[in-house]
Amino acid sequence: MTTALQNKAILITGGAKRVGAAISRELHAHGANLMIHYNTSKQEAEALRVELNLQRPGSVSIVQGDLLNVAIAPKLVSETTKRFGQLDILINNASTYTPTEVGNINENNWHDLIGSNLKAPTFLSQAAAKDLKKNHGCIINITDMHIETPKKGYLVYSVAKAGLVTLTKSLAQELSPAVRVNAVAPGPVLWSDNNQELDEAYRQGVIDQTLLKRLGDPTDIAKAVKFLAADAPFITGHVLAVDGGRSVNL
Repeated sequence: MTTALQNKAILITGGAKRVGAAISRELHAHGANLMIHYNTSKQEAEALRVELNLQRPGSVSIVQGDLLNVAIAPKLVSETTKRFGQLDILINNASTYTPTEVGNINENNWHDLIGSNLKAPTFLSQAAAKDLKKNHGCIINITDMHIETPKKGYLVYSVAKAGLVTLTKSLAQELSPAVRVNAVAPGPVLWSDNNQELDEAYRQGVIDQTLLKRLGDPTDIAKAVKFLAADAPFITGHVLAVDGGRSVNL
């Protein structure tokens, strides 16, 4: 089966586990070659590489890097082009998610949350722009349903993800007409490791606020990314909510 992603080279950050792994599997299933970035998830990245290369030999490589170091951005791009000869799609998926209540915010919180959720996508997009323009590629950013209704107690994270939306729209302007830039805003699809969200009452409250009255699945996010990458040639500067209607109901 030939698809729009056949033999496209995709760089995805944080693509080794959770939602990132679902995105990697979905795009790979449609013929894409992947450079999967990871930072500390080496075991998961290597396992996913083996899994996907068994399906299609030589189609997946992995690369390690701390995205808080902006010098890593050109390296990730060059590793991709060296391995696959091109870069067609950049997916800024890597993220950190920790609570930051007013009165307890420190510079480390700011450095980590702004760095992973906003600074890294900015510098990676800049590093990838030349190759993406050459190949009429696209950028897809993974933001959050809380961009318009910030989540209480997560001030810095909310600011960073809202900034990522502005980055998406700004890049759509800056890189047009050669490169499309869009974002996916997930709702509740996976529980985080945050202790508050392991509480059963909290989880039920989230579900009750979701119009479809259930959690989504990482594959729902992956399919939205695949749509924007392969099936939306006239869409740019758009944020696609995949949240079961929860953002409508807040």
